[in-house]
Amino acid sequence: MFEPWGVFVILIICPLLGGLPLIAWITYALKRKQLSQVGTGNISVSAAFYHGGKIVGILAVLSEAFKGIAAVLLTRIFFPDGSFWELVALIALVIGRYWIGRGAGTTNVVWGFVVHDPLVAIFVSFFAGITFTILQSRKVVKFGVLLLFPLFVALLHLSDIPRIFAAVALAGLMGWIYTKIPDDMKLPAQEAQTESQAMLEFLRGDRTMVSLDEELNAAIVGEKAATLSQIKRWGYPVPKGWVLAPIDNPEGLTEFLQPSELSPLVVRSSAIGEDSEHASAAGQYETVVNVTSPEALQSAIAQVQASYNHPSAIQYRRDRGLNDTAMAVLIQQQVQSVYSGVAFSRDPITQQGDAIIIEALPGSPTQVVSGKVTPEQYRAFVVETENSYSVQLEGQGRVPQSLIKQVAYLAYRLEKRYHGTPQDIEWSYDGQTLWVLQSRPITTLLPMWTRKIAAEVIPGVIHPLTWSINRPLTCGVWGEFFTLVLGDRALGLDFAKTATLHYSRAYFNASLLGDIFIRMGLPPESLEFLTRGAKLSKPSLQSTWENLPGLGKLLKRELSLEKDFKEDYHKRFIPGLSQLAQEDIDNLEAPKLLTRIDFILELLRHGTYYSILAPLSAALRQAIFRVKDGQIDHSVTPEVAALRSLSAIATDAKQVLVEFEPQQVFEQLKQTPEGEKILQEFNELLQDYGYLSEVGTDISVPTWRENPQMIQQMFVQLMQGNEPQAGAKDAINSIFAGKRKRSFVQRRVDIKGRVTEVYSRLLAELRWSFVALEKIWLKSGLLRKTGDIFFLNFDEVRRLIVDEDSSFIEQLDELVEFRRSQFLQDSEIIQIPLLVYGNTPPHPLAPSELYSDQILQGIGASHGQAEGRVKVLRNLQDIPDIDRDTILVVPYTDSGWAPLLLRAGGLIAEAGGRLSHGAIVAREYGIPAVMDVRGATWLLQDGQRVRIDGSRGIVELSNDLRPE
Repeated sequence: MFEPWGVFVILIICPLLGGLPLIAWITYALKRKQLSQVGTGNISVSAAFYHGGKIVGILAVLSEAFKGIAAVLLTRIFFPDGSFWELVALIALVIGRYWIGRGAGTTNVVWGFVVHDPLVAIFVSFFAGITFTILQSRKVVKFGVLLLFPLFVALLHLSDIPRIFAAVALAGLMGWIYTKIPDDMKLPAQEAQTESQAMLEFLRGDRTMVSLDEELNAAIVGEKAATLSQIKRWGYPVPKGWVLAPIDNPEGLTEFLQPSELSPLVVRSSAIGEDSEHASAAGQYETVVNVTSPEALQSAIAQVQASYNHPSAIQYRRDRGLNDTAMAVLIQQQVQSVYSGVAFSRDPITQQGDAIIIEALPGSPTQVVSGKVTPEQYRAFVVETENSYSVQLEGQGRVPQSLIKQVAYLAYRLEKRYHGTPQDIEWSYDGQTLWVLQSRPITTLLPMWTRKIAAEVIPGVIHPLTWSINRPLTCGVWGEFFTLVLGDRALGLDFAKTATLHYSRAYFNASLLGDIFIRMGLPPESLEFLTRGAKLSKPSLQSTWENLPGLGKLLKRELSLEKDFKEDYHKRFIPGLSQLAQEDIDNLEAPKLLTRIDFILELLRHGTYYSILAPLSAALRQAIFRVKDGQIDHSVTPEVAALRSLSAIATDAKQVLVEFEPQQVFEQLKQTPEGEKILQEFNELLQDYGYLSEVGTDISVPTWRENPQMIQQMFVQLMQGNEPQAGAKDAINSIFAGKRKRSFVQRRVDIKGRVTEVYSRLLAELRWSFVALEKIWLKSGLLRKTGDIFFLNFDEVRRLIVDEDSSFIEQLDELVEFRRSQFLQDSEIIQIPLLVYGNTPPHPLAPSELYSDQILQGIGASHGQAEGRVKVLRNLQDIPDIDRDTILVVPYTDSGWAPLLLRAGGLIAEAGGRLSHGAIVAREYGIPAVMDVRGATWLLQDGQRVRIDGSRGIVELSNDLRPE
């Protein structure tokens, strides 16, 4: 009778014991805190230390140790000492701890195992201690123990098979729980109870000597240190370094490092949020070089930490909308530089193309970013094949070209490592090794926008009205799909930013899509696939497993696509289209037309869902079933159906008109009854397919019904062709189609065709409604030219109808003409870049002009143009009044000039390059800047009017002087 009762205790009592919330009761009793409502929501020992303090944490350890010991001792009442049932009891305890008690059960298992098998516990503790001492990694120790203790159980109890299996099962369960439960150790240590911060650091494995050899968390040590640790682990040369987290005491590290004249150190900032995709913080914080004594090291650390609260740094964070966080400090061995500099993996000025920009000088890299010395300028292009690469270089100087090519390839590879995100890299060469000192995203080149896909979805130059309707429809549905798959991981993603217009062309947000791909667990090169056409690898099994619930929901929608569309087709789309066809839009007033437009848009919102899912479904099924394009019948697609019908009519027309004049075909057909019949069939086709146009997704393009010349020309061309077998081909196609329509792929292709028909009809009705509205406004004088309405956006159209805003009506002509001018200007741009960077990419550069003595040449460092009055500043002692009409002229720029740049209209500097602090800040503030204008502070005078072009790097002078 004892054994059945023992099984009952193990399977029923132990899970309940595990779920007993002793930690929650202790914490609430002593601190009045509900652990389930703070932090990660775990009710764990580490949460007790974090939120309750040292006493609460110690009591939590004792309570959980009691559970583990109790489970083993209870089992011994019914089973022999050391039996596998004791491990089964711990498994049951952990299950209750996880599902009921919201904890991992680590403390339960540790103390339970000490009682169950002290010898194994001693061996595991010994090896875990050695591993932790050497590797200093809590993660390695945690998962290493899960491998060690089943191994030791197997070695010491080789004949006890049930015991070995139970140990493996317990280890597997713990490992699975570790991957599922949030880790309280990852919470910011500085927010923990003060009295338990030291204990928390011990439990986390934190130390005052954290090195760049480890995997570091940017939320704790800042982006700069975390990035360098990652680059070093990838195998790139990074100087040896150590990191002080914001709460760390520097004494132990300063005693350990012992810098000297022979082994100098450099102390650098690694603020939380610095060098991120949101802000570079270039030059905002201190860097101290040539630190040669422990006393100097302590002073340098304090100096760097204090720089976080410099007024200029505080203002910078406020300008960027960044939260105040904390400053970690990075200490590295100083490289004895022979040559050094910085490199941009993409040109921050042109914001187009594949040029790598390098600035270099003999000596220390601080000279380049300081802006006090003009560096040598190089442009490089890397061409990589499967087995080799080559570098094309522009520019010459004292720095060896072989080294510049090596730097270019380094920048190219690091950008690829960061999935196509442009990188700003600081480097140094000591005569033997090319060292990476820093790599950060080029904030002014983000987000990245790609024409891939977008050019196919909505090609050509796009009117404002078209975009104001297409963008929210498309972005909204894509957001719905991504949210469906990602679930909670979609939080923080702004799907309204999925697409935008540059040069009046559609671009998709490659940065946002890359973020989505990463969250979905898709291959890391997915972003490069969008931006460069790289091949995709298969996603990992782990990512597929993590996204299985979302993918399951998406699959469910795909499987129900046919049923859902048929239901909407008969209950929503057909009645809606019938209602629209019966309305006489030429006799509707503006408010009625707006009601009609809103009705169409509501149908389009439903139609957009199918217009995205149906092609995706058809493409996926075709790929899965490996059906070739030639085996698919597209006769349901309206464009294909229309052309086939037109071809058949043209074949009949050729039999009526054996000889004809291409320009007189329609007149000749009118002369015979057979010809009249052909014309009647042509007109019926035009009636049936009159909703089609050259660009189906662009409502500004006239439909066939409005502009039949194109289809008439097509009809004549078909008559001139020699295709007597067209009818036979259609018959053959229909025979094969009958079989193929029963396949999974063909059914989806047919749905895609039906969706295209519905969507195209709705867009045509939408266009005709706007055209009818425009006729009313042309008649009333509100608009002046045909097509003006397409230069308004939909909100403005609604505003004119509903509000009748007189102030807006007054500026309407000017607004339309401005947009028309911009549209025509963009239409003339032939070479549209496939990939552009930033939210305001520059207009393609104008042809170079002849320079005269009235023009000063420099380096274009921040694109844009500005005109204003010069203010020469040789230092920051006397700060003048500055406004947008002020063009600052300075000898150089460093971080101290940043507040002035925020107020100025432009910047001219005697020294510096594209990557100096002044240039970087100017680009972030959107101020045109020209660097390296020799003698600018002497050639230019206060009050002189100048015009600067930050793209071409020129300053145009004027003799217009204003007395100061």
